[in-house]
Amino acid sequence: MPIAVGDRLPDATFKIRTPDGLKDVTVKELTAGKKVVLFAVPGAFTPTCHAKHVPSFLGQLDAFKAKGVDTVACVAVNDAFVMDAWAKQTGADGKILFLADGNATFTKAIGLDFDGSGVGFGTRSKRYSMYVEDGVVKVLNVEEAPGVMDRSSAETLLAQI
Repeated sequence: MPIAVGDRLPDATFKIRTPDGLKDVTVKELTAGKKVVLFAVPGAFTPTCHAKHVPSFLGQLDAFKAKGVDTVACVAVNDAFVMDAWAKQTGADGKILFLADGNATFTKAIGLDFDGSGVGFGTRSKRYSMYVEDGVVKVLNVEEAPGVMDRSSAETLLAQI
């Protein structure tokens, strides 16, 4: 069953690329005592993700910070090297935390995975946005189709917190 408002995020570990190499970031480290915006995309560099989803959050960073959000993070079932390159390409490097869920461990644990093998993607994350306080989901917006960004935009989430 997919995660829902009121649920605590499961234990999982993401990867990020740093100047010193790959680093683990746990859900607990990311969320403990913090207000966090997480949004997920089916894949780095894919059309809707690249042209719409990341720019929507990048454009609203100041507004999220004004509401007390500590971290805005993007999750994708891609490796840390791809996520690092994508962060740089979008201009979001150092502004949005790009979290690699390479084996879809987190994505499967929250029940928001889908089978994209029909288009050569394999297991991927559904597109969503969520607002989390101290590890507990307070707002969750999940899209029905991978190429659609109606419910999960930064603007929609911002109005809900």
